[in-house]
Amino acid sequence: MPPKFRFQEGEKVLCFHGPLLYEAKCIKFETKDKINRYFIHYSGWNKSWDEWVPESRVLKFNEVNLQKQKELSKAHSYALKNKKTKLISGKKKDGSDKERSSTPSIEKQPQTKPKVAATVSSVTSTPTTSTAVTPQTTPEPSSNDANRKKRCRLDPTIESEDAFMTRIEIKVKIPDELKPWLVDDWDLITRQKKLLLLPAKTTVEQILNNYIKYKTSSKTNTPNKESAVMEVTSGIKDYFNVMLGTQLLYKFERPQYAEILSSHSDTPMVQIYGSIHLLRLFVKLGGMLAYTPLDEKSVQLLLTHIHDFLRYMHKNSSTLFNLSDYVVAPPEYHRKAI
Repeated sequence: MPPKFRFQEGEKVLCFHGPLLYEAKCIKFETKDKINRYFIHYSGWNKSWDEWVPESRVLKFNEVNLQKQKELSKAHSYALKNKKTKLISGKKKDGSDKERSSTPSIEKQPQTKPKVAATVSSVTSTPTTSTAVTPQTTPEPSSNDANRKKRCRLDPTIESEDAFMTRIEIKVKIPDELKPWLVDDWDLITRQKKLLLLPAKTTVEQILNNYIKYKTSSKTNTPNKESAVMEVTSGIKDYFNVMLGTQLLYKFERPQYAEILSSHSDTPMVQIYGSIHLLRLFVKLGGMLAYTPLDEKSVQLLLTHIHDFLRYMHKNSSTLFNLSDYVVAPPEYHRKAI
């Protein structure tokens, strides 16, 4: 039986390119490796941007999806504006722009250091090197500048400018097929005011344990590979528990989180939250891993394991993600969330 295509040649559609939706046209379609894909031309863009995309990146051109396009654009613009404001305010607070072209805003590391950074050193013999650089001495610095540098040396939570500039940029690539789940999740929580049922049917801990079983049952498994998988999954658990309350929740979810903390005070969050919050973690994880003392080779090895786990999530997405996991929040909850 021939595969069924959702979109036809010449059809006007909306297509994801990065985090945003763009008006596009379906030029042709085909099935490759049992996956339906479409050759897309973005309206108003040069033909050099034409590309093959999986069906998960394409949406019907209708009022509902046009509204989603507007909301994504608005949220993206707000995020960029927020980031720019923080950078500008960081410069103003510094007061010594004459000696530096830019001064990044102060960022803090998580209070609990997860073990994922130790993974690489246990897998390879490559020594990890710190990305922190001792600030160079500037001839006759101003007193404010000198005091600030002194504070940076004394306070380990304040990152020096040189360390900020020399950090290795780490990008965790989310599979295209999983991105629509992140978009729907954002829409369901922030616009439709729904909540995820907790504890989750399949928790983060269960997902990671199932992944370990999957990897260790492979014919190509070796003691070294098994050790690496155990270290990486342990690190993911640690990062999830540390980052959930501060970086992985939407504002509307915070009262629910407070209730969970109150009723399950001794239970790790990996035993309560599930797949979509785990997927949110990987959106933020690259920025956090940039603070770990890993050299470039070690970072690439770590990313290999992370991307393998994301492929596993994609492969099992039909069982991990379900819209029925979201429920409408009751009126009394809305009053708490205001």
